[in-house]
Amino acid sequence: MEQEYAVYKGDELLCIGTKEECAKELGVQPEYIYWLTTPTAKRRLASRRNPEKCTVGIKL
Repeated sequence: MEQEYAVYKGDELLCIGTKEECAKELGVQPEYIYWLTTPTAKRRLASRRNPEKCTVGIKL
């Protein structure tokens, strides 16, 4: 079974599914959905001025 992801913007759930399904829903590349779950993305999120407005991804 393929890895599933949940994508949030702040407290709002945008989508749940495989990276391909989420990418199609959001109009982005599947690699971006994967990138949202990386340590680099988490570090950048922590340094943002308004992290509560950022898009974040979580592997389920």
